[in-house]
Amino acid sequence: MTETSAPRLLGPAEVRALAARLDLRPTKQRGQNFVIDPNTVRRIVRESGVVAGESVLEVGPGLGSLTLALLETGADVTAIEVDPLLAAELPQTIATFAPGHVDRFRVVLADALAVTEVPGPPPRALVANLPYNVSVPVLLHLMALLPSLEHGLVMVQAEVADRLAAPPGSKTYGVPSAKAAWFADVRRAGAIGRNVFWPAPNVDSGLVAWTHHAPPTDRVTREQVFAVIDAAFAQRRKALRGALRELAGGAEAASAALATAGIEPLTRGEALGIDEFIAIAVALAEQAAAR
Repeated sequence: MTETSAPRLLGPAEVRALAARLDLRPTKQRGQNFVIDPNTVRRIVRESGVVAGESVLEVGPGLGSLTLALLETGADVTAIEVDPLLAAELPQTIATFAPGHVDRFRVVLADALAVTEVPGPPPRALVANLPYNVSVPVLLHLMALLPSLEHGLVMVQAEVADRLAAPPGSKTYGVPSAKAAWFADVRRAGAIGRNVFWPAPNVDSGLVAWTHHAPPTDRVTREQVFAVIDAAFAQRRKALRGALRELAGGAEAASAALATAGIEPLTRGEALGIDEFIAIAVALAEQAAAR
């Protein structure tokens, strides 16, 4: 292999050999299911739209399957890994399987939910196989933390993928869908079977693609809008007049804010899009300012 050759991707034999050398026992606690199919990681990268020279953030690189496919595009990759064993091994894996691409890769030992900055050039794309148990909090945290992100694609549990991409009024629409809509246009980008992982998870996976847009308002903060969303879905079957009572400071105040926003008080949160949640937040802020 020459230094200018393309990376070699990890297949089942390579993944199991790496795991055996590290005496690695994947844990459910950290959602460790490693992709063993090169065609799958190439598909993820293709769907992500990552191009040569782009700065990419990856979360949970594990043994490096997706990392190598990202480097294959010519992208610059920063990977955040919470497992010290995996984070320490990853540079050696890149040096072995992609020796001509080492200078375009860095790994950060950190919890993605707790990071406050990311070293290197500001990332334009987020591409990740996210641990199922923290996928939504990680995605929303990084969208909020990194305004440089323009687009991305994440692999998550199929049910979570449905929720993230759900439109208002659908059965799967909820807090993840509404909050993600603040940051981006979100869409389902395909399904992933269980047999491309080791160990195989007991659920199917889905791909979620998103394209960043500017904050939809500057009249209220994101936190104010998210407080309305959280209250609206805290008791999903409850009408907004009751669901917003505590946040508004009483049922009358909640009804008045909904009237100002042009929303029927018996409407449920699942029927509202991000613009309606913003209208309620604005009305509540105006009420508070008038007191």
